[in-house]
Amino acid sequence: MSIWFDRPDVEVLNRLHQNTAVERLGIVITEVGDDFLRGTMPVDARTVQPFGLLHGGASVLLAETLGSAAAMSCVDSSMFYCVGLDINANHVRGAKSGTVTGTARPFHVGRASHVWEIHVTDEAERLVCVARFTMLVVDKTA
Repeated sequence: MSIWFDRPDVEVLNRLHQNTAVERLGIVITEVGDDFLRGTMPVDARTVQPFGLLHGGASVLLAETLGSAAAMSCVDSSMFYCVGLDINANHVRGAKSGTVTGTARPFHVGRASHVWEIHVTDEAERLVCVARFTMLVVDKTA
């Protein structure tokens, strides 16, 4: 069963991120499933810290991007919008090159709030970062 109010269109989501930090870091939303949203980010000069490892902030930006896009696709956007309340992340493995992939899945989708869990993995599908992102659902008419 699909979780989406309005199934996300990958091309539309990527166009929304033109001229933003998301585009500058090379983040691309790549796939939509019945209960997940997936995207990739390169590990390169734009996304590493001084020691050559993937910057934790870049991982969090990927996680927040995927969680935000997923949350907005679960509500009627003519009546509601979603804003971030809290994000936390555990960085469990370094990545030095290649591409990381983030997958956002719902932990809780309610009328007033959503909680999303985002796993970021390396090319060998090893967990690099796990993030939990809480979104507030705001009524546009309030």
